Amino acid sequence: MNGADVLILIEGDLVGSQRDVSIDENNESIDMSSKDSRARRVIAGRYSSSMSLDAVYVPSDTAYQALQTAMRNGNLIQVMVQEEGVIEESAMANITAMSKAAPDQDAVTVSISFDIDGEWQEGS
Repeated sequence: MNGADVLILIEGDLVGSQRDVSIDENNESIDMSSKDSRARRVIAGRYSSSMSLDAVYVPSDTAYQALQTAMRNGNLIQVMVQEEGVIEESAMANITAMSKAAPDQDAVTVSISFDIDGEWQEGS
């Protein structure tokens, strides 16, 4: 996946994007072993996914305000992974953390972390 873009949308409006992303997917293990055997036996339990963006491009103050409002109100937003203009995956997500750094005489950077609601969906 070279050059994948992550798009952040609120009510269909693009409010942020970034190329560098960390997406984590996890399965909890359910221990199914018994006293008859010392070996642990497991099956897949709850699935979860999270995403972290360290330098989100937010195109306007209005877009930043929409992200901040979604986070403060606990509203789900849509995230998409796009490669060469084609949406590969999308999901609804909860913003779990958002920070803004505004250094003197330099560009503002925004970092956002998300927990995915449910599962990733193929395409849009």
